[in-house]
Amino acid sequence: MEPTPVIDEILKQLNEQQRAAATHGRDPLLIVAGAGTGKTTTLAHRVAYQIASGVNPARILLLTFTRRAANEMVRRVDGILRQMNQLADKLGTATGRFSGQRLWGGTFHAIAARLLRMHGRSIGLEREFTVHDRSDSEDLINVLRVELDLASAETRFPRKSTCLAIYSLCVNSRRPLKEVLAREFPWCVEYEEDLRRLFAAYVDRKEQNAVLDYDDLLLFWHGLLSDPAAGAAIRSRFDCVLVDEYQDTNLLQAEILQLLNPDGQGVTVVGDDAQSIYSFRAATVRNILDFPEQYSNTCVIPLEQNYRSTQPILDATNLVIGQARQRHEKNLWSEREQGEPPALVHCEDENEQTEFIISEILAHREKGTDLRKQAVLFRASQHSVNLELELARRNIRFHKYGGLKFVESAHIKDLMAYLRLAENPRDFVSGTRILLLLPGIGPMKTRSLMTLLAESGGNFDVWDEYDPPAGSKDHWPEFVKLMRDLNDPKLEGMPQQVHRVSQFYGDLLERKYDHADARLRDLEQLEQLANRFSDRSTFLTEITLDPPASTQDLAGPPSLDDDYLVLSTIHSAKGLEWDAVYVLNAVDGCIPSDMATKNAEEIEEELRLFYVALTRAKNSLYVCFPANCFIRSRAPGMHTMGQLTRFLPKKVRKKFDERAAANYEAADDDEELAPHITAEMIRRQSRSLWS
Repeated sequence: MEPTPVIDEILKQLNEQQRAAATHGRDPLLIVAGAGTGKTTTLAHRVAYQIASGVNPARILLLTFTRRAANEMVRRVDGILRQMNQLADKLGTATGRFSGQRLWGGTFHAIAARLLRMHGRSIGLEREFTVHDRSDSEDLINVLRVELDLASAETRFPRKSTCLAIYSLCVNSRRPLKEVLAREFPWCVEYEEDLRRLFAAYVDRKEQNAVLDYDDLLLFWHGLLSDPAAGAAIRSRFDCVLVDEYQDTNLLQAEILQLLNPDGQGVTVVGDDAQSIYSFRAATVRNILDFPEQYSNTCVIPLEQNYRSTQPILDATNLVIGQARQRHEKNLWSEREQGEPPALVHCEDENEQTEFIISEILAHREKGTDLRKQAVLFRASQHSVNLELELARRNIRFHKYGGLKFVESAHIKDLMAYLRLAENPRDFVSGTRILLLLPGIGPMKTRSLMTLLAESGGNFDVWDEYDPPAGSKDHWPEFVKLMRDLNDPKLEGMPQQVHRVSQFYGDLLERKYDHADARLRDLEQLEQLANRFSDRSTFLTEITLDPPASTQDLAGPPSLDDDYLVLSTIHSAKGLEWDAVYVLNAVDGCIPSDMATKNAEEIEEELRLFYVALTRAKNSLYVCFPANCFIRSRAPGMHTMGQLTRFLPKKVRKKFDERAAANYEAADDDEELAPHITAEMIRRQSRSLWS
């Protein structure tokens, strides 16, 4: 449509590339959005532009990778539309009132669950299914391992987490088991036939229990779209489909997009191939690289003006990612031309690295940069152990991200299991979990009780006749009443349900776990979170599919006096930014990880991961290289003379300020780096052979 004065005024906020992307027509569009280039702003303006152009918001589907991203996108779209309404009133322009409230926005998995509730029966799927998270799925796999006699101590049959990883990779990468084992899990090749039996039993048991796992949500959505009647009904719902973070999609998700819109009309995908770092989840960079070939009339628009980092940081990061063999070309630039170049800091060992980082963090704080505006990033969670110990010793508060999510904590999973069993009495995993919490009830009795419940059609009254062991005499009647009440369709809202479970479960929690007070406070946080949901099915599905990472996610932003340093794995840092960023252990074996260098594709992804770390920095960037480094993924206790990461060759290092942390002397600029050997380092290596 031709720009109106109202639309034109709103689009003035965008740069030339952003505006071209926002106003593009219906042909397939690929927006290659470099780090910090205003991707969310551009996508929100594109959605708002489509609504202002006459597209019904209820016919727009926006797919994101977190619920928070979806909510933020809808909020921004609404903000833009409100501005347009206000401008129209001010200019006296005749126009409709624009709103994005009916927009379909959510994660791939959440949208899949919503559509399966609506259309699943057309392919024989029960509407009352519950969703297992990865931990629940692992537990079910483990039950079947035992039942099939695959878990005996005499064999090295893969553990439950490995089995589920293999299964998930097969589903999401659309590759057969034989190929996945040969390429990704060669140590499991000898168990191929047993794994086939296990996975067949897993599929059957999920059907019996009326549960879906994460992978099923995508698989069944794909199946819905492949069905002539159901597929046509879903396709007819949407005129425009937009996908955020397209570089993080797997092959199954790419096939879903193509089934949603075979000719590509109205399709927009946004992403950055340079930030494709989730192959361990079956994501493939090929989706974004090959998108123009998938839809032959695709328009590719790069976003290159960076609003995050200074130009000296971008000069370095452009050279780093320029080493990638295959990529969409772009060269990030910034109007913030002044600034210090990134620092490559040579340290004698990890202790000196820790001393340097803490010293710099405190120096930045003295200059006015709060701790929470600074982050230390690392390739693997264990790389920060040395730093964490010293921070604790000095009483410097920190929050660490990249570990266990809030709802993966045992006590949270316990509480959620009560609600899951009430929602779906055939959910064997949830029932087993809460029955085993009761004193004196073991696995055999649990199995018989769950079988009895299933045979009764989910009527908890059948448990009234059970004579519990002495340890559970007081708990059992109260427990059965709780489950009966939770199963009552007239039951009150979600906060009350969570509260009633907490009241019963609190005593069991205090008996089973340490730090009971802190865990009980977590249950209170969950009760507050439940206020956001109108029904139990939605609560369980959304919390399972997109859980908060920690209680901080529930409590909102910290108060001004609640300052803390951020420690994070690089994977968890993606999409975030800080004034000052410190990258630990820029050593081959850590970056790239020695566990991810089997082939050129893995090394290329490690390069992209390093690039993601560097591009989180707004003003100050420090990359630390400890010459004597403890590589924890190798032999236990192994120290090695570190070699600087291969991702910083001489031509790239010219954009860094190379300096020593304290006593370590860096190589001259015109020399290739060599390890600086000291007698003490040699003695340490010698000692490590015998310790």
